[in-house]
Amino acid sequence: MKLYSAPASPFGRKVKITSYVKGLSGQIKLEHADTRLPHNRELAAANPLSKIPALVLADGTQLYDSKVICEYLDSLVPAPALFPASGLERYKCLTRAALADGIAEAALLIVYEARYRPADKRVAEWIARQQAKVDAGLAALEATPPVWTGHPDYSHISVACALGYLDLRFAGAWRASHPKLVGWLEKFAAQVPAFGETVAVG
Repeated sequence: MKLYSAPASPFGRKVKITSYVKGLSGQIKLEHADTRLPHNRELAAANPLSKIPALVLADGTQLYDSKVICEYLDSLVPAPALFPASGLERYKCLTRAALADGIAEAALLIVYEARYRPADKRVAEWIARQQAKVDAGLAALEATPPVWTGHPDYSHISVACALGYLDLRFAGAWRASHPKLVGWLEKFAAQVPAFGETVAVG
């Protein structure tokens, strides 16, 4: 299998951590995908949207986005099960993961505003709108930090990667006002070594 991703991507990081937790990392070849290129043909061949992460199976099957890839990897090995099979617990897991992804997506849009627009053309209201989404998502998680028994699930991996992206791009500014989440992330990092092994710098 080939995984197209980039070191800083919180969504690619989810897949990498999932592969480690499921014992599948040795079966996946990482391919660096430069999303800044206007026409990355190799990435477009893996995902017509030219977005990461994208997983190409041995038979050429293309899987994207991160949730789809993670659920596929979860299906390959019985334990630990990262996606509840059915019932309300499954939808709670998916909803928590959606919240984490929303935080990461809003943060990414803030980064892109600074990366792709000249300073005099940046839209302050747009940045503030995305920051409000990040703040609201963090407040919800701080009020009820994720809980797991035995092992984390897919939503916990999603939350950890969103927080890790905020650490990477915004110097961990979120930490000062979210002590419960800080403690939660420390626990996650201690129990899931792949979190430290997949950290990006720069």
